[in-house]
Amino acid sequence: MSKVVVRAASKEDFAKWSVLWEGYNQFYERTGPNALPEAVTLRTWERFFDGYEPIHALVAEQDGQLVGLAHYLYHRTTSRIEASCYLNDLFTSPDVRGQGVGRALIEAVYEQAKLAGSTVVYWQTHETNETAQKLYRQVADRSGFIVYRKSLAL
Repeated sequence: MSKVVVRAASKEDFAKWSVLWEGYNQFYERTGPNALPEAVTLRTWERFFDGYEPIHALVAEQDGQLVGLAHYLYHRTTSRIEASCYLNDLFTSPDVRGQGVGRALIEAVYEQAKLAGSTVVYWQTHETNETAQKLYRQVADRSGFIVYRKSLAL
């Protein structure tokens, strides 16, 4: 296998990215009645290429195949002047897990955040995702915060 290259997603990546995105959604059980509507997927993809949107996509490529994705966004906060960077989604193909793809994607997000003037990158993961947490403990500090969420009907 050749080296993993992390780069910004391009519009031509949609078909390959979609396979990874579907895998990510399956991993988090967003299937069947919990599936994301196709309109959400399509609008998410469009946002990556809209200069007015603060959301970005990186992909990891190896041997001509996309093997991972990372989506991140910038936002203001009341606790710092600089924008914070939120790593919204991180996924690698199951066949390359443990080979440094996830780490390469996280480090690429760190680099993009630094270039944007952000002083913090943060993310969350499900408490049952022990495999990912092994990596996360190596590349970041656990904040100790617990996430609460309330879905609102529109």
